Amino acid sequence: MSDPSPERLLQRAQRLSPDLADRLVAWQRAEGRHHLPWQKLRDPYRVWLSEIMLQQTQVATVLGYFERFLGRFPDVSALAAAPLDEVLTLWAGLGYYSRARNLHRCAQAVVDLHGGVFPATAEALQTLPGIGPSTASAIASFCFDERISIMDGNVKRVLSRVLGWGEDLSVRAHERALCEAAEQVLPLRPADMPSYTQGLMDLGATLCTPRKPSCLTCPWSDLCVGRREGEPERLPVKTRKLKRSERESWLPWLVWGDKVWLHQMPEKGVWAGLWTLPLLDDEAAVADLLGETLMAEAEPQPRQKHVLTHLDWWLNPRRVLLGDADAQVVSARLLQTEPSGRWVAEADLGRYGLPAPLRKLLG
Repeated sequence: MSDPSPERLLQRAQRLSPDLADRLVAWQRAEGRHHLPWQKLRDPYRVWLSEIMLQQTQVATVLGYFERFLGRFPDVSALAAAPLDEVLTLWAGLGYYSRARNLHRCAQAVVDLHGGVFPATAEALQTLPGIGPSTASAIASFCFDERISIMDGNVKRVLSRVLGWGEDLSVRAHERALCEAAEQVLPLRPADMPSYTQGLMDLGATLCTPRKPSCLTCPWSDLCVGRREGEPERLPVKTRKLKRSERESWLPWLVWGDKVWLHQMPEKGVWAGLWTLPLLDDEAAVADLLGETLMAEAEPQPRQKHVLTHLDWWLNPRRVLLGDADAQVVSARLLQTEPSGRWVAEADLGRYGLPAPLRKLLG
């Protein structure tokens, strides 16, 4: 692999400028993706919404959510004025629910601090809740022609390969060196920034994929150090692996007439701010809550595996029908540890932000 020093990396980037950017801009305009709904207008609200939704989520999944969000919240003021529960309800199924909470907080900050107008620079955008460097760069480059590079996972892969950067990106200094090199290959004309930024995204999504990249049709094929050295799939290098864990919970599905018992999760942690069935550590805890008679009547539901980025979460629902007296006793016990708990009519469940596996279970 080429000389790994940051100085040599910077020199390679300078040598490839502006050819790299010019080729990518031309390729994107002719061959790139142009059908995505957030591309139709240079609207910071739509770009911001799409960028947040696309974090850790495929485009095909995001499209439906994006349209539904715009249908209910057509602008940042409408989103800021909405109750958080309504935002979480529309977000249900996308996962990573901290994104939805930050989305709501950010909308309120844009309205309260900026009069409903998004700031026009990446530096100012990063002062808003939930907007990191890459999202800020995307908004600033797409909507305001700022000459600044996005640096999400796809872009790091594309630039690591074309520049031949084989150092471990889990080391902050190595990632910073790549970011500095990325600034060297930006288009010289600010007006080219939207096509260049979209081109980076399109290249990573369609050609320069993690496995089996389509090097022969890539506009950077003859410039790419990774391809020239015969091992583009080895890049980027990132050795630090996310540690996965397992968790198991038991969920009493308490039904009283046409009502179900739900409680709201705390503002931090998995499913933060969402409404769920009670989550207990083991079956013995379910028995303590219900008592011997009701426990014997509880109907086990199929065990579910809920896969998160860092966690495999096994869910064990137990459905139990309660009479009036039992409902009062059980809910009084639950309120001791779940002060937000309440009986919710089944017809009203759609108004509550439920995590995807529970929405499917209660559906």
